[in-house]
Amino acid sequence: MIQVGVLLPQNFRLLSIAAILDVFDTVNGFYRKDALETPFNISLITLDDKNYNFSTHPCVSLQEAGQFELILVPSFATNDIKDCIGANRGYIPWLNKQHTAGAEIATFCTGAFLLAASGLLDGKAATTHVDACSAFSTAFPLVHLKADKTVTQDGKLFTSGGATSTFHLLLHLLQLHCGKDMAVKVAKIFAIDMDRVNQSYFSTFQPIRHHNDDIVASAQEKIENNYQDVATIEEMIKDIPSSRRNIVRRFKQVIGITPIEYLQQTRIEAAKKLLEQTAQQMTEVIYNSGYNDAKAFRKVFRKSVGMTPTQYRDKFQVR
Repeated sequence: MIQVGVLLPQNFRLLSIAAILDVFDTVNGFYRKDALETPFNISLITLDDKNYNFSTHPCVSLQEAGQFELILVPSFATNDIKDCIGANRGYIPWLNKQHTAGAEIATFCTGAFLLAASGLLDGKAATTHVDACSAFSTAFPLVHLKADKTVTQDGKLFTSGGATSTFHLLLHLLQLHCGKDMAVKVAKIFAIDMDRVNQSYFSTFQPIRHHNDDIVASAQEKIENNYQDVATIEEMIKDIPSSRRNIVRRFKQVIGITPIEYLQQTRIEAAKKLLEQTAQQMTEVIYNSGYNDAKAFRKVFRKSVGMTPTQYRDKFQVR
């Protein structure tokens, strides 16, 4: 029987906890039905002595927790990631100790922030919620972030992308510990699309706006107001009282990407909204999002989103 520890971090997301427990309880139920020993013994691990009522699983404090073979770190709220990590910092030495003793550690969605804060992900592949990737890469530059991936595995460390990607990592873990037949059985029970490996198309471009650089803010405004014009960055920022070199340097420093990348992402986000919300012909979508070269548009869209514009419309259009 595999000893599984599920962390209950401060500000945890209930959906993440519920998904983890529901899947493992379902698997244990299949084994009991066949009169077999259940494969997972689950404990909930807290930083304090508070008892959370999650089914029949016992709550143990971090001080009382023994050695586990598999540790699961669910997602938690990230309105202020520094505060969230600080509130859960007590788990970090314990995670390092458990991993050194041989435990596998799997994080779900923003749970990757806590594992990265431990240093265990330095030099290793990881993913997280697609809209949290920018903050993650800024905070943990030594981690090889795979922003488009649904699931990553690097040795005994596992991560998953946002929300429903939790189920894809759970299936991956089940296949490792219980075999593919059980993973397929669970996928059918929970109606999970097993072959989804990419999460790029769930992303939303959310540029940084809360900064104090007026020149960068002016450049952002120029790009956002003129992205439909077939123009160069030089034309867009020509009225800003600074050299192009200085604007590009400061823009990259503050926003994390160059002005041309910002323009590209602004245009792609506009195209996604047109594909979702209108019945415009593809040529209209291309033109109205700032492109005049259909081939170039399709190439950039696929690279950024992970699927073709037509596939994106078929998947997300509000009909």
